[in-house]
Amino acid sequence: MAEPALVQRVITALILAPLAVWGILSLPNLWFAVGVGAICGLAAWEWARIGGLTSGAARAAYVVGVGAVMLLLYPYMFNARAPFAIAVIALVWWVAALLAVVRYPSGSGFWQRRRGVILGAGLLVLVPTWSSLVALHGVLSPAFVLVLALLVWGADTGAYFAGRAYGHYKLAPAVSPGKTWEGLWGALTVTGAIAIAAGPWLGAQGLALWLFTGLCLATTLISVLGDLVESMFKRLSGVKDSGSLLPGHGGILDRIDSLSAAAPLFLVGLFLLVGSV
Repeated sequence: MAEPALVQRVITALILAPLAVWGILSLPNLWFAVGVGAICGLAAWEWARIGGLTSGAARAAYVVGVGAVMLLLYPYMFNARAPFAIAVIALVWWVAALLAVVRYPSGSGFWQRRRGVILGAGLLVLVPTWSSLVALHGVLSPAFVLVLALLVWGADTGAYFAGRAYGHYKLAPAVSPGKTWEGLWGALTVTGAIAIAAGPWLGAQGLALWLFTGLCLATTLISVLGDLVESMFKRLSGVKDSGSLLPGHGGILDRIDSLSAAAPLFLVGLFLLVGSV
């Protein structure tokens, strides 16, 4: 018999996935930006809690700040150089975050003493997520956003079932004891298949298909980092889930943590491949 948590997880996914696909393919870019911005705003509310803001007013102010940055940036999202630069800055952050995850729990005192740094890191996580998705949607094509979503969903599914069936060797036990190397290989297997199937649909042939597949596998790897980084910050803050809005999935931040790392790399790689910058 299926576990209740898994049933909840599947039901939530079956409801949200069609809505997400519809939004990606049907909404004009402005409304897509508003929708993604709303999701990132909810994630900012949860991040504020992780960053040590306890009052509703303080958390709301943080959400407004993140929203204001996105609003100011929107007019620049159709010039590929602006979102490209934002994504590159985000990738520098993710390299630093990787070092923090590898060293954890060493260095955890730095984050615990400097909650303001965690709040600043939230900007480097959420704003580039929003800008990368909006730019992919508006500069390239909604199809690229859909493929990115499939990669993240596929990686999550492949890791979950491969980890449950074969998981033995822990990937980052100090940060997320449930993740295994076998789960990572499961994620890469699924996303590799997605890349090979989606590449020709997006117009990638020959060498371009191989480069695109490599980008998709790299995107999968960094998506795992996004999950680990959120887990690290939750451990630092003594929080199990970022929220409880999504049954079986936790909060919004728990659902987009992988996407937050994957989107900037996917955008940078695609812009370089198609020569948009």
